[in-house]
Amino acid sequence: MTALLIVLVALLALAVVALAATHLQYRRRRPSRLPSPGAGRILFPFMAGALSQRALDAALRLARAESATLVPVFLARVSMHLPIDTPLPRQSGIALSLQEAIEQRATAWGIPVDARIERGRTYRHALRQTFEHERYDRIVLAAAVRGESGFGADDVAWLLDNAAGEIVVLRPGTDTTIDPPRPRSLRSLPRTTRERARVSY
Repeated sequence: MTALLIVLVALLALAVVALAATHLQYRRRRPSRLPSPGAGRILFPFMAGALSQRALDAALRLARAESATLVPVFLARVSMHLPIDTPLPRQSGIALSLQEAIEQRATAWGIPVDARIERGRTYRHALRQTFEHERYDRIVLAAAVRGESGFGADDVAWLLDNAAGEIVVLRPGTDTTIDPPRPRSLRSLPRTTRERARVSY
């Protein structure tokens, strides 16, 4: 009788552990804020060293006015001598830190965020990859300021020829750039930021 009781208790404990693990896995996969069905999506591409506060605020204003989801896409450039899917720990750390800053600001505005990391041989290649599998209604980006990193006139012309939807370009001028914070380990970042960024390690 005692042996049977021990077996039953062990089986009950295993069932509780399995149920808890399933629940935890579901919570980890579920985004904290799901966009409503049919909601618009505003693509906000940026790169390290060229995250414009002015352009981000413009994208947030549009998203709030249209009840849209902001889709910040960090463009990661992969050297030609490396495989396209090679791990990029430094760029990934910068990307996730910047996306965390974007998400915090968007949360203050009450705007849902669906962050992305897209890799390519060039920034245009990364953008083309984004266009192939992302749904969006418009693009908001900042033009490069005085030859600094960012989207130049040639890039804007390329976008007009290759991107669908409406394109909003902020003119160069006096701007506040959000500098990449010191790269942090993935474990130190909020769970939602880690989960929603599609990045290979």
